[in-house]
Amino acid sequence: MKTRYSRNRIYITEAEQQIIKKTPVILGGSGIGSNIAECALRLGFENITIIDGDQVEDSNLNRQNYTEADIATDKTLAIKSRLEAINSNANIVVHNCFLTHENLEEFIKGHKIAINALDFTSDVPLIFDKLCQSQNISVLHPYNLGWGGLLTVITPDSLTLETLNKQPENISEVNMVEYASNYLKFWGTPHLWIDDILESYKNEEGNLPPPQLAIASWIVAAMCTHVLFKIATGKEFKKFPEFYLSTLMND
Repeated sequence: MKTRYSRNRIYITEAEQQIIKKTPVILGGSGIGSNIAECALRLGFENITIIDGDQVEDSNLNRQNYTEADIATDKTLAIKSRLEAINSNANIVVHNCFLTHENLEEFIKGHKIAINALDFTSDVPLIFDKLCQSQNISVLHPYNLGWGGLLTVITPDSLTLETLNKQPENISEVNMVEYASNYLKFWGTPHLWIDDILESYKNEEGNLPPPQLAIASWIVAAMCTHVLFKIATGKEFKKFPEFYLSTLMND
């Protein structure tokens, strides 16, 4: 008889499948987090908590895991409905609120792995990382590069993103992308298209969010799910200042 995860065989052992099923994962943010949540659930992570206070907007539909019917709906409720339609036995817990200094510790407690998909509009993402470090929780940071995905992991014993900027309060997604691009150039494997995108973004008028594509949302969702699996099953993985990069460019 074919079971839900029978096609995971060879890649994932039965023991590993049971481990990831029981591993509690928390996602801060359900933008790109909505894509990550589905990929992780389909692999076999069945204990997922998602926190976000936003509602679905039309502009989300080019890259996030929502439909037109979800517009004006709370993101957490929309993604919970989708995930439970995929696996009704999964333990999907959602909180329709924003993470703050006051509630971070309460929500983080009890989880084994975290995904920090929060917007860098305040210092909350950095506090999220610090609290996770103090509770021995590794934190995945995914980045949508349009034609590719970037991922780094903050662990209890690793450096933090604050090392990217002399003024930590001004850290943004751009800092990590610039760091990765400079690193690649230093080691002789430049991805100059990333620099071109960054320059064009910086030259845009107004305070606009970064450009992002669905391609990268699903690439980085796969990358995150792979690293979630590695962490949960005790395999080696890269931690910041190392990173993962997977793109459709420079082939």
